[in-house]
Amino acid sequence: MIRMKALSASSLNRYWHNWLSRRLPANSEITLAHKSIFILPTGFGLFWLLLVVVLFLFGTNYQNNLVIGLSLLLLSVFNTCIIYSYRNLAGMTLQAKNAPNVYAGETVLFPIEISAPQVQCQVRLSYKHNPIRSIERVDEHKQLTLIAFDNARRGWLDPGRLKVESRFPLGLCRAWSHIDLDNRQIVFAAPKLSHTALKRDQKNKPADSLQGSATIGVEEFKHLRPYVIGEPLNQIAWKQLAQGRGMLTKEFDQPTGEPQWLVFDPTRPDLEQQLSEMTWMVDTLSQHNKIFGLRLPTQTLLPGCGNHHRVACLKAIATYGTVTQAGTKPQTKVEPQTKVEPQTKVEPQTKVEPTPDE
Repeated sequence: MIRMKALSASSLNRYWHNWLSRRLPANSEITLAHKSIFILPTGFGLFWLLLVVVLFLFGTNYQNNLVIGLSLLLLSVFNTCIIYSYRNLAGMTLQAKNAPNVYAGETVLFPIEISAPQVQCQVRLSYKHNPIRSIERVDEHKQLTLIAFDNARRGWLDPGRLKVESRFPLGLCRAWSHIDLDNRQIVFAAPKLSHTALKRDQKNKPADSLQGSATIGVEEFKHLRPYVIGEPLNQIAWKQLAQGRGMLTKEFDQPTGEPQWLVFDPTRPDLEQQLSEMTWMVDTLSQHNKIFGLRLPTQTLLPGCGNHHRVACLKAIATYGTVTQAGTKPQTKVEPQTKVEPQTKVEPQTKVEPTPDE
């Protein structure tokens, strides 16, 4: 019996999500309209309707026109609240923005930009099982609000559908909508201190103090700096000079020694511990401006440095062996993260091409 109830509840829940997906498809920007707004009486509204019925029966039983008129007045107020409840959400536009990067165990803040063609009051936004964000006033001026989402795991995070709710003006009716802003993001693994030595290559050679550092050279562009008299003319940034930015010199970097490698050890049983340690290593190496590469069983990132390389490594670590943690949509976007291995196999081929030409 209990199992049948569980199956019926799960089937109803699945049907509800499928119906919402057809009626309110996912989109990064959604404007609420009659198709996406639902209205039902609140508990106070049901008590109000019960009072209307009691007063009407009392007035008709005792032939008291004053009581009958009062019941009709209360009923008209209820009907007016239905219209105002709908107007308080109709036309509201919600647009998802890029969320800041966070680590597992931290509260994820999803930024949402809200605006409305007319003044709307007492709007509440929330994700399921998460705190409610109340907004007292929404108008034509776009305002950015942050919706909190508690999360304790790494990988892809899909917050699911956002509930937009209002009980304005008298709390008799509850107007709400469940929208999907398609704003899933990657949560990095929680960093943990690690004393594991880095590997120079697949032969597990120990890393020295200069490995992965950079010196002034001519290999990779670093930045622009003011021109100093006597420097070679071929290093002058002529494009910036033509734009009126003055004489600038291009400065390049070249690595000292062989780059460092963060290599995943598949023999270790503690998967999450190892990924957390690798996250800490990536942050530490990036803070010291080291050049390093990342090698996972399903993906390899070539050595690099800078914040862009750091974020790419943290995303690869966070999504290793995971799928979206919440939501009901099929996760087809995760596949490119695990299909990078064929790209890494192309690198040796591109390096061998010059050999026949020589």
